Amino acid sequence: MDQALLTFHNTFPERVDVFYTSDYCYKCLFQPLVRVEGNYSNVSTVISTKFTLSLQVNSQTRNVTLCRWSQLYEEGGQYSVWIKQLSASNTSTTCRHLVDENPRNAYIPLLVAVLVLSSIALLFVLIPYVNRKYNATKLIKNACCQSLQHTEDCEVTPTCDPDAEDAKPKQTRLRSLDTFRGFSLMVMVFVNYGGGGYWFFEHAPWNGLTVADLVMPWFVFIIGTSVVLAFRSMRRKGVRRVQLVRKLAWRTAVLMLLGFCFLNYSPKDGPLSWSWLRVPGVLQRLGFTYLVLSLMQTVWGQHQLTPARASRCRSAVQDLVPYWPEWVFIVLLETLWLCLTFLMPVPNCPTGYLGAGGIGDDGLHPNCTGGAAGHIDRWMFGDNMYRYPTCRELYRTTQPFDPEGILGTINSVVMGFIGMQAGKIIICYRRDNVQLLSRFLAWAVVLGASAAILSKCTRDGGFIPVNKNLWSLSYVTCMGCFSFLLLGSMYVVIDLKGWWGGQPFIYPGMNSILVYVGHSLLGFYFPFSWEMRYQESHWERLFQGLWATSLWVFVAFLLYRKRFFLKI
Repeated sequence: MDQALLTFHNTFPERVDVFYTSDYCYKCLFQPLVRVEGNYSNVSTVISTKFTLSLQVNSQTRNVTLCRWSQLYEEGGQYSVWIKQLSASNTSTTCRHLVDENPRNAYIPLLVAVLVLSSIALLFVLIPYVNRKYNATKLIKNACCQSLQHTEDCEVTPTCDPDAEDAKPKQTRLRSLDTFRGFSLMVMVFVNYGGGGYWFFEHAPWNGLTVADLVMPWFVFIIGTSVVLAFRSMRRKGVRRVQLVRKLAWRTAVLMLLGFCFLNYSPKDGPLSWSWLRVPGVLQRLGFTYLVLSLMQTVWGQHQLTPARASRCRSAVQDLVPYWPEWVFIVLLETLWLCLTFLMPVPNCPTGYLGAGGIGDDGLHPNCTGGAAGHIDRWMFGDNMYRYPTCRELYRTTQPFDPEGILGTINSVVMGFIGMQAGKIIICYRRDNVQLLSRFLAWAVVLGASAAILSKCTRDGGFIPVNKNLWSLSYVTCMGCFSFLLLGSMYVVIDLKGWWGGQPFIYPGMNSILVYVGHSLLGFYFPFSWEMRYQESHWERLFQGLWATSLWVFVAFLLYRKRFFLKI
């Protein structure tokens, strides 16, 4: 899986060396691949098929490059490269490529999974539609029976009593927000279960985006939106500020303890050791972000939009100006991130370095992984941080780097603040959907344009590349753009038009803590995972990931039916 066999045939009388580098690795040094003896010798080697490879053949005696090429090899294929001289009179060299065995299509399992899941989704859409049609037929039949006064032949069907309808509590909970949370959580669970072994379901090696890089910022965005809506609801119920502070402090402590004590290591690692226990983590960052956002909302977010002030909501800045202290705080926080990232001196590293180090950047800064962010974390935590960063394999880095480090947490708060703006827009413009969606779109355009400018629409060549490991400013603005677009789309489809109830994502979305902690603790146990027999393809890996994810959706559905929701 993710490998191909490459055989080199050398017709030269002299030995040649073959070097390679991945095109995904930014300015990386060529690494030795194989050495092929002369006089029609051949050597086979296994190569990666995840990214496009650049290869070059060098003469060992003449120290010249004979040929160079870039190619994306496909999974399971067997290829040959014949290194030949064009003719006796022509010293030019050619490297001729042949396909000895055709590769397999690695995406067929993914295509089959998409078709199966689409069929199941269509089935769940058609069944309620048929039921509605059937109920409509019964209502028409009853109406006809009543008009003909043949009530003894009519079926008794519940009618819509206006008084009974008014007696029902009106639904104020945003189903789109729960659905968004559940969708993000299920993508995270699927990714954590391996994502079928596909590289785009793993985190990017350094700069750039994959599916796995989208999930956590969505969670942080949802936290910000939920804080605004939840605190408004609690204040309307008369909850005092002291009680709010007590509640947010308790929730922060529980989240951090869950992450620190349970999710930083696996039971298969053996007894817990303080010498290698990871201090940063996902739940620790989410807990700290929640604490800061909640304190901001408690101290500066007391402005309530009552019906008497509803006309003021039409102002273009009504959801911004009253909260100016929050904006000042966020601007100062982001200024701190920029100053530390680009002005802080790092020993033996260039100031403002954002690279992965290792063999990247022409190998000039091998021990500068993460620049200031990595230096601060290594100074604070030592070895008690993540030791297997995503850049280690591709960039050949040797230093630990934690994607949930201190500097990244600053921009996590900024991401949550962007989510808070979505919550304020919802509160202010809930009765004016055109204004609400327009402001969502305006935020998405502004944030998307900012990300494009900062990254120059490139993966590695911008002012501030999009980087999940660093939680760079361009990454935050890019994810903020996606979050506004997704939440706005779900709001239209679910809450505004009622075309979709949010199933099945709404079930885990309303029990997110239980599902996240449960899949982290039980992920290595049956029936969620098992020892796979077919390691050479994506079929069983993809089935296992989808099976485990679906099982957690089913667990959340059963808990939803029992009205059990784990809250802290």
